[in-house]
Amino acid sequence: MLFNPATYDPAHLDPESRRLLLALVRFFEDRGKKTLVKNYIDRTWYQDFLEFSADQGLFATFLTPAADGDGDKRWDTARNAALSEILGFYGLDYWYTWQVTVLGLGPVWQSANSEVRKRAAELLDDGHVMAFALSERSHGADIYATDLILTPTGDGGFTASGTKYYIGNGNVAGLVSVFGRRSDVEGPDGYVFFAADSRHENYHLIKNVVNKQMYVSTFELTDYPVRDIDVLHTGKAAFDAALNTVNVGKFNLCTAAIGICEHAMYEAVTHAHQRILYGKPVTAFPHVRRELTDAYARLVAMKLFSDRAVDYFRSAGPDDRRYLLFNPMTKMKVTTEGEKVVDLMWDVIAAKGFEADTYFDKAAMDIRGLPKLEGTVHVNLALILKFMPNHLFNPAEYAEVPARQDAADDEFLFRQGPARGLGAIRFHDWRIAYDAHAALPNVARFREQADGFCDLLRKHAPTEDQQKDLDFLLAVGHLFALIVYGQLILEKAGVDDHLLDEIFAILVRDFSGYATELHGKTATTDEQAEWALAHIRRPVADAARDDAVWQQVLALAGAYEMRP
Repeated sequence: MLFNPATYDPAHLDPESRRLLLALVRFFEDRGKKTLVKNYIDRTWYQDFLEFSADQGLFATFLTPAADGDGDKRWDTARNAALSEILGFYGLDYWYTWQVTVLGLGPVWQSANSEVRKRAAELLDDGHVMAFALSERSHGADIYATDLILTPTGDGGFTASGTKYYIGNGNVAGLVSVFGRRSDVEGPDGYVFFAADSRHENYHLIKNVVNKQMYVSTFELTDYPVRDIDVLHTGKAAFDAALNTVNVGKFNLCTAAIGICEHAMYEAVTHAHQRILYGKPVTAFPHVRRELTDAYARLVAMKLFSDRAVDYFRSAGPDDRRYLLFNPMTKMKVTTEGEKVVDLMWDVIAAKGFEADTYFDKAAMDIRGLPKLEGTVHVNLALILKFMPNHLFNPAEYAEVPARQDAADDEFLFRQGPARGLGAIRFHDWRIAYDAHAALPNVARFREQADGFCDLLRKHAPTEDQQKDLDFLLAVGHLFALIVYGQLILEKAGVDDHLLDEIFAILVRDFSGYATELHGKTATTDEQAEWALAHIRRPVADAARDDAVWQQVLALAGAYEMRP
């Protein structure tokens, strides 16, 4: 299940995708661990990686839609996810420059402006990266309140002035997608997305706002000339382009988390198994076995959910927007699970996790950022709650979504349409996946909890006051998110029954934990509190299952170590 550079061969992809991904692995392995660690500590700008990507045509091939490119160029979420995972595996900083390029291209590929689309494709061919300038220091990513102002010049163009903050690649981006508002138009009709160039004399780079190898800039535009041919979107379409870009680009957070955890796990399990305490390997201690098994099962679950979510992205269309639920799930649930995975391993390897010459200490720092890079956990949970009534109680008929690894262009992602109507999106019956695996004891036990949650909402639904209490609703949101998480894990499956049942043993425990949290909320009614206590469950124990999964964990010891 885990990515291993020593055995990796994406033979399921087309020859050019396979060549590029294997070349990427070789690039990092040839540099070796000492070089990557030193560059991380010294905050060395990754010019060598950008030169490699340009020379190989990596970003141009993976990030140019088929309509704007030729040959093997397409926007293929499956192979993009594979690339994102590899970059996360070797270092979040390398992933970040890719991720920000994805975001910078979002408003471009959604635009009808053929001139800018052509310019973006040429820049990718020349090896440039892109930037997405939405955030401002005073407003964060609140696109209702931007202070970058475009003043009309009378000839169809504008001059743009204002400062953007937390803008990745802002130091070198060949194209910067900038969000602002017109000085002469009030409200949403005044929004504008336009293309800028970081090399222009009216573009003033101020500084890197983070103490990292990546460059997260703040920059200022001073009377920057915006020609009519630079405008990507205006009015409500600019607002929609911002949100739809996030739908496409922030999905990569989950695969970055997976890659980070995979590399850290090889290092942690190998260290623990080789370290002798009291005359026996650290892995012989029962609590260590439990923690590493838990970490492994959670990591596999992260990967199963994310892989299945890819299928829904690739099969989306105007009449099937289920991906809009699974996207915040990857941004919130998968990334927070990544934090748990690292913490469990850190409890095992203890002081080793602080050492400068390990990958682990970088993982422990970087894994924290992913749940916070897009709106934080509470924002995504609030978004997830919009889908809850239809998902649980109002299923629709859909053709089964197949596993999607075909070499197709995911062109719908750039014509998603208006970013509204989330509460009206319908889903297939979530119970189907659970029924298909009902023979597994912990799947059955978790299904009891999920059915109980539906009863809670039918009989003791949140009151009007509780629906205004975000703290209360977040506890409800965590319970709902677990049901969605388990559903896609079961749909993907493909692992042995021991491991799948182990994953659901964890979900049973997690559901019980969130039920306990709901019980303790001040806003919780007596009836809701009674429900919470009644739905705390212990997982079904199985020593043979535990041992079988532990053998999978132990097989990771020495299975991969990065070249010195």
